[in-house]
Amino acid sequence: MAPRLEQLAGDYRSGMMSRRIFLERMIAVLGSCSLAQHFLETSGWALSLLSPQESQAAGVHSTAVVYPGEGATLQGYWSRPQTGGPFPGVLLIHENRGLNEHIRDVARRIGAQGYGVLAVDQLSRKGGTAAFATPQDATAAFQTLTDDQVIGDMGAAYLYVTSHAAVRQARIGVMGFCWGGQRAFLYATANPNLSAAVVFYGIPPPEEKLADIQCPVLGNYGETDTRITSTVPTVEAAMKELGKSYDAKVYPGAAHAFFNDTNRERYNEAAAKDAWARSISFLKKNLG
Repeated sequence: MAPRLEQLAGDYRSGMMSRRIFLERMIAVLGSCSLAQHFLETSGWALSLLSPQESQAAGVHSTAVVYPGEGATLQGYWSRPQTGGPFPGVLLIHENRGLNEHIRDVARRIGAQGYGVLAVDQLSRKGGTAAFATPQDATAAFQTLTDDQVIGDMGAAYLYVTSHAAVRQARIGVMGFCWGGQRAFLYATANPNLSAAVVFYGIPPPEEKLADIQCPVLGNYGETDTRITSTVPTVEAAMKELGKSYDAKVYPGAAHAFFNDTNRERYNEAAAKDAWARSISFLKKNLG
């Protein structure tokens, strides 16, 4: 197996295959998307192999970063345009698999649109996403995180971004997917200084917290993801009554995690492209 992976890495490095084909072949060799993503983290290939090449192709500068949290050193992935600035900032929150290549790719794509992006590793206090022996161990670790801890660590990420010389302090948004979508929505209730929040298939906060949201919220949901999509009408009604901006779209036939192009079972190309376009348009409108 190791020689086959090394061959794939060599072919990718030489430009013989795209990132997507490289990931598809890794999945075929290792047996699953989660195992492939886990290998990229634990081997260091996500940062040493994919990040430099994909960042150059996207016209962004990307690097792993550490920054102070309350009683801990936190980890993240920072991506921004190679030239210019200062830029509006975006805090990016991953799914319940941790900070992996999929989220780094999203960070680079947002960065290429003219933003300074910090993809936070919410498993930092557990040693970071790459510290877990198996993908299942990493996913299980999320059950030990409290909302207060997540909001506190998001506050530390916010301070890191707003203190960065390349960032316009008054134009900061948050975006999250799945587990991170829920926490992005929640963080919008806790930070009145945010200018925008983008939620991909995330559970909404309790209704009593919606009144605390001070920024517009954009939601992208999959029709067959009924556990979450069923909450949309209630949230729409509550946000309207409170005078809050909430633009939700439900994509017909799309499942949970429809945006994740490394998940062949869930990815919906048409829905993903539309959700991306409207999310970037929303950021441009509210962050600049």
